[in-house]
Amino acid sequence: MKPLIFSLLIIAFLMAAPLKFTGVITDSMCADGNHSQMRMGPTDAECTRACVEAHGATYVLYDGKHGYTLSDQKTPEKFAGKKVTVTGTLDAKTQTIHVDSITAAK
Repeated sequence: MKPLIFSLLIIAFLMAAPLKFTGVITDSMCADGNHSQMRMGPTDAECTRACVEAHGATYVLYDGKHGYTLSDQKTPEKFAGKKVTVTGTLDAKTQTIHVDSITAAK
């Protein structure tokens, strides 16, 4: 019984451990990073910021396949349109990354 409990504790810990996600900061209106339809500014970064500020969109991380909502909606502003690494935990049900940190990708 003890090995089973120990194994379950390890699995629970690993599931809650922060992960690293790399992608581009974009917005929920252009969640795939393609701003050609909206073009709310001359650059992807300006379009992303405009969609968030003027149209109520939210910042998302697009990894090339999926757009993930970010729990932190302040920090991504300075990274709009840029490739970043987000450290945090993923809520698979809501496709939301609970952000611990965001840094420029190398």
